[in-house]
Amino acid sequence: MSTTDVTDRVVGDDGELAEYWVPARDARSEEMVVNMGPQHPATHGVLRVAVKTDGEVVLDCEPMVGNLHRCKEKIAENVQYWQFMPYTDRLDYLAAMNNEHVYARAVEKLCSIEIPERIQYIRILIAELGRIASHIFSVGVYGLDIGAFTPFLYCYRERERSNSLFEKLSGGRMLYHYFRVGGVARDLSDEWIQEAIEFLDIVEEKMSEYNLLTTWNKVFQNRTMGIGVLTPDKAIAFGITGPALRASGVDWDTRRDDPYDIYDKFDWKVPVADGQHGTVGDCWNRHWIRAQELVESIKICRQAIDKMPKRDPALTPKSMYQPYINPKVPRILRGPKDAEVYVRGENPRGELAFYLVSDAKNAPYRCHIRAPAFVNIALLAEISRGYLIADLVAIIGSIDIVLGEVDR
Repeated sequence: MSTTDVTDRVVGDDGELAEYWVPARDARSEEMVVNMGPQHPATHGVLRVAVKTDGEVVLDCEPMVGNLHRCKEKIAENVQYWQFMPYTDRLDYLAAMNNEHVYARAVEKLCSIEIPERIQYIRILIAELGRIASHIFSVGVYGLDIGAFTPFLYCYRERERSNSLFEKLSGGRMLYHYFRVGGVARDLSDEWIQEAIEFLDIVEEKMSEYNLLTTWNKVFQNRTMGIGVLTPDKAIAFGITGPALRASGVDWDTRRDDPYDIYDKFDWKVPVADGQHGTVGDCWNRHWIRAQELVESIKICRQAIDKMPKRDPALTPKSMYQPYINPKVPRILRGPKDAEVYVRGENPRGELAFYLVSDAKNAPYRCHIRAPAFVNIALLAEISRGYLIADLVAIIGSIDIVLGEVDR
């Protein structure tokens, strides 16, 4: 069979027949569908990807989710508002503090609860430390996806330090339940703040190691530059948010463009891909944006520590077992009748949002979670066609999904 170009005829968007040139298929080619996952280590958990291939070339693929489904939204409708907080940890379990932050704000907006200024500073500090911990893990695991074990070990060293910090606040090293409706579980001690400063110093110092092992490594660049390119128009059309959106050159960050809490009081910038390295929207830039966000989150944390107001004696709990919250928060929390709120925030994987509908009971009538990892994974087929199966592994890792949030 000839391998020269041939003419094919298709119906265009206007309903008219159109011609275009396509390469003739070699007689030796053979299409087949193979499953990657859910047990495959490159699928990051329980993701199954049905891949249509022609040899090593990916013709199409379909992410199949739901293997970890746990009915989180229906659970929220059957427990009291404050009881659902621990469940948010299990969504994006690598950024549990960030999930708690958004849910707490949603309930507080629904019930018109004010948050004291010191508690807002504490929340911002904890949320950005959570972002740092998540991005450190993402950078290390992405090196593992590409085939380098050393970056994972280096980054997990600092991830363990962050786990120890959160353990001293909450007692947990992965799932924390530190945020409360109206405040947080406990105030920050001077000793804890000093340890947090030391952690920031260490991460800042080790950034050059992370970049040496991954970002500027020629093998890493060859595996990621020009691979899985997502154009700005496609990113917006798919509703992509977070580092994946900014890696495509779209300058949007919920913390800055729809500010909440006190983010507008800090001096920091939003990293956006500019095409100086690689191709805007490729795997390398999605990794690079997360590496740059580590630097910006450290800036925010340092400013939050420096500007944090002094302790208010009126808020100081009488017992160490009592939470550090606004004392006006009622013990039985009920939302107003026929009210609804949609509250969003920037978690490490993108825009996380909670939609709550109230019917004057102590639990939401309806709850819906806008999970960024679930939305972002929809672009997998769009940015995988025409690449090799080995590239598909790099593409999945660059999206940085967490299946607990995808399946909810």
